[in-house]
Amino acid sequence: MANEGPAAHRPPLLWEQHCCLPLRRQADVGELARYRRPGGSFVSVNVGYVPHGAADVTGLITSWRQRIAEDHRLRPAGSVEDIEAAARAGDVAVAFDLEDSGPLEGRLDRVRRFYDLGVRTMLPSYNTRNAAGGGCLDLTDEGLTAYGRALVREMNAVGMVADGSHCGARTGLEMCEVSEQPVIYSHSCMRSLWDHPRNITDEQARECAATGGVIGITGVGIFLGPNEATAEALVRHIDHAVGLVGPEHVGVSTDYPFDHEDFNTMLAQSPELFPDSYTRWGPIDFMPPEDLLTVDDALRARGYPDDAVTAILGGNFRRVAAQVWQ
Repeated sequence: MANEGPAAHRPPLLWEQHCCLPLRRQADVGELARYRRPGGSFVSVNVGYVPHGAADVTGLITSWRQRIAEDHRLRPAGSVEDIEAAARAGDVAVAFDLEDSGPLEGRLDRVRRFYDLGVRTMLPSYNTRNAAGGGCLDLTDEGLTAYGRALVREMNAVGMVADGSHCGARTGLEMCEVSEQPVIYSHSCMRSLWDHPRNITDEQARECAATGGVIGITGVGIFLGPNEATAEALVRHIDHAVGLVGPEHVGVSTDYPFDHEDFNTMLAQSPELFPDSYTRWGPIDFMPPEDLLTVDDALRARGYPDDAVTAILGGNFRRVAAQVWQ
């Protein structure tokens, strides 16, 4: 693939804005090669959330970066130029994201530290309220705290993308007010199409787009519908989002957990830890990388023109990265 023709003739870049390896230092990073495709791929991998401290995240990234660099199919990506180089070579470019600001342990200087380690996206809060703001499972979302507002401003200054997925609606809207850079919802579906607390409202989508951001429609069955992790269900949510904000503000992001069997076992053994909106359908279905690779064909079958397919599949998230990353 390194000797292929001009980039204009390659299939569009696939940008998977959020997936999850097991949060262990010896997790099989080679699983990320399942995203390889003509045209190239970028994958953002979660490296921590609520249970993790700064040392946990640092150790995980250090281990994973070394083994990513040693895998001939993968490349660490710190810049858009790195991603384009990986695409030309047919490799999968990899960066990291944090699903909660807790690993900062209250220290805003760690935003820069994690950015330097390869974290390019971070959520202020994960499902429930923390020091930064409210979560989507809170009965009342009181919005960003003063610390949360300072966090968003620090992320802007450093070049890390602010992400409203898992946050409460008010917290997400206030992120869009505070941020001077595009805000994204990396892995969230549309609530008016399927009423789940993890999905976002039309207002959230519009305010996200107003910042120049992107809504990444996710491949989790219970967020797409009644446990329906299919390309058809994903495209229905894409259709709704495109109708609201246009194809230039919509992307894809499966939230695929490579340890999904372990997650579903925990769900079955400890259902009291999760609300009914997570447990009522039994084991949760997730869209694997192989199914995500079919979404461009599904969009074309729906009548989307090539430029819209290119934007949704990866061009929109690439645009945000080119604007925000430093």
